[in-house]
Amino acid sequence: MEGSPLTKVSLVVITLDEASNIERCLESAKGMGEIIVVDSYSSDDTPELARLAGAAVFQRPFISAADQKNWGIRQATREWVLVLDADESLSDELRREIGAAVARDEMDGYWLKRRNIFLGNRIRFCGWQRDRVLRLFRRSKGHYPPRAVHERLLLDGTAGRLHGPLDHIPYRDSSDYLDRMKSYSARGAEDLFNRGAGWFPAILLNPAARFLRMYILQLGFLDGAAGFELCGMAAAGVFFKYARLKELYRTGGGKGRDGRAV
Repeated sequence: MEGSPLTKVSLVVITLDEASNIERCLESAKGMGEIIVVDSYSSDDTPELARLAGAAVFQRPFISAADQKNWGIRQATREWVLVLDADESLSDELRREIGAAVARDEMDGYWLKRRNIFLGNRIRFCGWQRDRVLRLFRRSKGHYPPRAVHERLLLDGTAGRLHGPLDHIPYRDSSDYLDRMKSYSARGAEDLFNRGAGWFPAILLNPAARFLRMYILQLGFLDGAAGFELCGMAAAGVFFKYARLKELYRTGGGKGRDGRAV
């Protein structure tokens, strides 16, 4: 595909034990100018599978997703960068749109619309219906500000929207969800702790607020049993984040603060 606009794009993917996802992700982005995988010393076959798919694989310790992605962007050599998570894949429609957008050369970045699958079910509500991520951008125009969890790209320029779906299958099963919830809760608590946030009364109010917002206000009930399960698990994740924050204060890291709202 030499001469295709896609050759102007560097694909950057960060990984940790993503053997079940990485082939689908990289295959969906075929035709990109280069593939850069930044791996956090996976214990499975992720690095080998990525190399077989044509990726340049780098391994370095994980500090945060923002740090890993910024490091990967610095290794890129093409004019444009596309950042994907290993559990995401481009639809054929979106891949064509990316090529056309790069060829037009009008914007500095583009928002992509995710199509989310939760435990085998397409989620159309729960707030996920507005799930857009800024992932395609000129290499010189974007970076990720430091953040322990839920990193977001900061773009120095104008952004447009692409409409083809970015398929997202974030969890293999309920056990995978619970494992990730534990990790996200711990990192989210550390982020709150570093910002001096309190755990009370948030530990009582925020989980219920999350459930009501997703299930009622964002119409999660229209997603049936899968919507109820997703909203309940999301609320549980909020509870465990604040429980972990409380633990950080209790173990002495709070430097005299007790984490209660004043």
